[in-house]
Amino acid sequence: MALLSSPFAKKTNSVTQMMLWVVAATLPGLFVLMYFFGIGVLVNLIIACSTALFAEALILKLRNRPVLPILWDGSAFVTAWLLALALPPLLPWWMTVLGTAFAIVFAKHVYGGLGNNIFNPAMVGYVLLLISFPLEMTTWLPPQSLAENPVGVVDAISIILSGSASDEATVNMLKQGVDGYTMATPLDHIKTELAQGYRIPEAEASPIINGLSGVGWQWVNLAFLAGGLLLMFKKIIGWQIPIALLLGMGVISLPLFFVNSDHYLFPMFHGFAGATMLGAFFIATDPVTASTTIKGRWIFGLGIGIITVLIRTFGGYPDAIAFAVLLMNMAVPMIDYYTKPRTYGHNKRPTKDSKATRGGSDAQ
Repeated sequence: MALLSSPFAKKTNSVTQMMLWVVAATLPGLFVLMYFFGIGVLVNLIIACSTALFAEALILKLRNRPVLPILWDGSAFVTAWLLALALPPLLPWWMTVLGTAFAIVFAKHVYGGLGNNIFNPAMVGYVLLLISFPLEMTTWLPPQSLAENPVGVVDAISIILSGSASDEATVNMLKQGVDGYTMATPLDHIKTELAQGYRIPEAEASPIINGLSGVGWQWVNLAFLAGGLLLMFKKIIGWQIPIALLLGMGVISLPLFFVNSDHYLFPMFHGFAGATMLGAFFIATDPVTASTTIKGRWIFGLGIGIITVLIRTFGGYPDAIAFAVLLMNMAVPMIDYYTKPRTYGHNKRPTKDSKATRGGSDAQ
């Protein structure tokens, strides 16, 4: 009988393997995004990933670091992949390049590269674009099923690269959807309607609002939820942060809904709208920028969920996952410091008896 030699340790995942699993887990969400919002999602992915690899190689060369081994770890590729999934499908190509390059150069390598950055690079790139180009970043075409002018493959590529379709139709022309409304995300639609004095039941009468959140968006979030559960099953991510994030959203949104359902959204709407599931399972769980302790992960996730709902409800941006993640990234060092587990065999705080004993031994 053949026996394995000790130690009987389980082989850990390499960085490359983990990154490949992350990409694979997003594929259901990618396919659903493409089904509802067109081929532009895939074009964004190609542009962002190409930019990330080029920027990573250039910076590594300038830093006199080995290029191929670091590129092979897949971290730059995954950063660009997650950023592109959060971008509007017809965003101009140069904005995608700008956000991706900024994420790799300034959010990652300025801090020393993988493992040293304190902010999630993908969210840094996203926030840069959102603050700099709010109109382009918050405007989506209607789902294909509601669009008066569905965008084909050729037109999508032409709009991204040149700003107009093959028949000279501009993005502004194609934005017109059912009833002449400009199609933003369901969260943006609700926020706009409330600002104009409508109640949520009236805002939800729009054709874009359907099901758990909005046409297409509940399926996008369900697909990312399925991918996130796969990562949890494969032990690529822990379960504390995603559960805490969703719980934090519910802790804030449920009381608000009970207080005034005409002005505050039901928790399920928050959970299946915007980038909630993408943020909960793929963004917030970044092992470099998230909390590393068990208690800290709960605090980190709860904080993201609470901040997200507060900004969505009272802030100026319809979706706030990126802002919430970056704000909690800043708090991670303090969270980890105060939630460190005690060393085995040591009391959390010295007792009077231990102090007296230590004093007596010192005196001897």
